[in-house]
Amino acid sequence: MTEEKIEMQEVTDNEKIAEANAPENNEVADEENKEGIKPTEKVNENSLINVNNQSNERASSQNQEDEFAEKPEEVLNEKELQELTKMKEEVEGRVSGDKEKRKKDADTVESWEPKTKLGRDVKDEKIRDIDEILDKNLKILEPEIVDTLTEVKSDLISIGQAKGKFGGGKRRAWRQTQRKTKEGNIPSFSTMAVVGDEDGHIGIGAGKAKETLPARDKAIRKAKLNLFKVKRSCSAFDCDCSELHTIPFKIAGKSGSVKIELIPAPQGTGLVVGDELKKILKFAGIKDAYSRTSGKKRTTFNLVKACINALEKTNKK
Repeated sequence: MTEEKIEMQEVTDNEKIAEANAPENNEVADEENKEGIKPTEKVNENSLINVNNQSNERASSQNQEDEFAEKPEEVLNEKELQELTKMKEEVEGRVSGDKEKRKKDADTVESWEPKTKLGRDVKDEKIRDIDEILDKNLKILEPEIVDTLTEVKSDLISIGQAKGKFGGGKRRAWRQTQRKTKEGNIPSFSTMAVVGDEDGHIGIGAGKAKETLPARDKAIRKAKLNLFKVKRSCSAFDCDCSELHTIPFKIAGKSGSVKIELIPAPQGTGLVVGDELKKILKFAGIKDAYSRTSGKKRTTFNLVKACINALEKTNKK
């Protein structure tokens, strides 16, 4: 009996506590209704807070280092670590170098003081199109003329070869030569650059200097001065579109022992040419073409000059 009485007293006490708390809950509910807040909105807000907290926890966990991931310091040896750091430095240097080069070009054009009549006409905006110069066969003597009238891209041609065992060196952009003197060997570097706007204008140039960067700047400067126009059309026998995607007819070029023949191709074929020739045709705005080559094709210098010789013939009437 005593146990039953104790249980009855506990039940009554809980009921009294619930009755005492009930008006407070009702007051809160009334206040929310006065403010216009619905109970479903409150639940949605709580759920959004929970979702945000979960996403923040996931992001923080992703930022933390994985305990089971392999660290390069523990897996790689000293030589491999050195190569890895060199690769990272090269990538960072290319990105920063491109930005600096763009800023430098913009600054040079703004601070450019033309020395020729053609340059003064371009500076005074009397000539606003590069085709006005090329159609009249006017000589470009200042590279800032090209920078002002068009936005050209530049790239280096792999004409050199790195040292390797048994002549198996990798192709590179710099061709190194040495001359003998009493003081020792004096090296020099030469390179070839191609510039173009991918819209029918292209030029190549070669530069030589005691260091690599001055040789590159010389080559790009000469390539801008040698800019010429390339005629394009849709001339493949099995293509009848109206886009300018290939050469107008069969053209042949020659330089040294290298002979090259470029053939029109239908749209979608791509550039069926060597890797170095793809750079030239891409900058010229040609998307589809076949090619046939003969001679000492490994001499990239002559191969590129033969391709340029062929493209120049597209303007002949």
